[in-house]
Amino acid sequence: MNAPTPVPIPTDLAIHPGPALLSGIESGTSLAAHRAQYGALPEVSLAALLASVDALRMRGRGGAAFPFAIKLRTVSEGRRPVVVVNMSEGEPASAKDSALAMTRPHLVLDGAVATARALRASAVHVVLPGDRAGVVAAMEEAIAERSDGVRIHVHHADPVFVAGQARAVLELMAGRPNLPVTAWVPEAVSGHKGRPTLLSNGETWAQVGRLVLVGEGGYRRFGTDTEPGTTLMTFTGDGVPEVREVEFGTRIREVLPEGFAGRPALVGGFHGAWAPWHTLANARVSVDGMKSLSIPLGAGVVVSPRECPVTFTSRVVDYLAGQSARRCGPCFNGLPALAESMRSVASGRGGTGRVEELAGVVVRRGACAHPDGTVRLVRSLLATFPGEVDAHASGAGCGPALEEAS
Repeated sequence: MNAPTPVPIPTDLAIHPGPALLSGIESGTSLAAHRAQYGALPEVSLAALLASVDALRMRGRGGAAFPFAIKLRTVSEGRRPVVVVNMSEGEPASAKDSALAMTRPHLVLDGAVATARALRASAVHVVLPGDRAGVVAAMEEAIAERSDGVRIHVHHADPVFVAGQARAVLELMAGRPNLPVTAWVPEAVSGHKGRPTLLSNGETWAQVGRLVLVGEGGYRRFGTDTEPGTTLMTFTGDGVPEVREVEFGTRIREVLPEGFAGRPALVGGFHGAWAPWHTLANARVSVDGMKSLSIPLGAGVVVSPRECPVTFTSRVVDYLAGQSARRCGPCFNGLPALAESMRSVASGRGGTGRVEELAGVVVRRGACAHPDGTVRLVRSLLATFPGEVDAHASGAGCGPALEEAS
């Protein structure tokens, strides 16, 4: 039986107005309100779009922070390209795409439609989550309002963690099980039906949409010279998850919800890394800056649970072990064994030797990145809270070690 998610799929969200993507959300989600704020969607040439996303160093907001210009240029060099909006959001702790669906659906669709026109693609595919009914309803209502001359096809993902992985999405679109498969070339080279496929998450498309609507100058009004713009972040603590739009360069502590101060946090989601309070308090929102601190921004998720990091990590690994495609040894055998070893550490029934051994066996051997992300989480725990881990392993449970690390 699969373990439940340690962070429930959000049904209620606190979505705060923001400076760019989330500006004007109080006006509603209709196409009329969207056009009143931004005007008609302009035609943009492929050359102009490429030049802008390249100059802005725009990166994908799906977690890997891959340069959008490289994807766009690669797809443009192939024949009959495909455009995919991936809003499946399989990460339970992430709600940024959900927030966009419920406040800014037409900004997401504008980005995809404008890019499809620039690429001369005839259709846009939108992949919706299988466990967020409000998101599905909001996006389908917005799609029904559109008449762009670009067909929009809707797909519904399975409610599993790995359903949003790029190859899993392509499998879904092809009518096969919504699970990752091994691929030897990027989807931008050979994706849906072997055609070059530009696949990005909802926030990435919203960023492109806003760029097309306000221009490069308007986009640069926020952020820093080296990282222009904003990013969406999901904060999950004791209450309702909060989604905030944050300018790059902002200190994280300035946007943390009440109750986060003084506590460690898991940054980047279930495939992310732990940050003690002193690291989190001094970090700035930055892809490169946070990577240098070993707390990757990822999909902009910050989770600060009340339970100790050892116990919480054990529950996350247990959940992830049940969410794999079960198509390769590291997922089918390695992750369940790793989860059992983590349970032993958390309950004081075993040391970390077996955990470290399994992490070394599993990493970089999977058909997809799911095992690697899980190992990243575990190794981050061992490196960040060694005293707390030792206390648990010895049977002492939570103690002073956590307070010292924080």
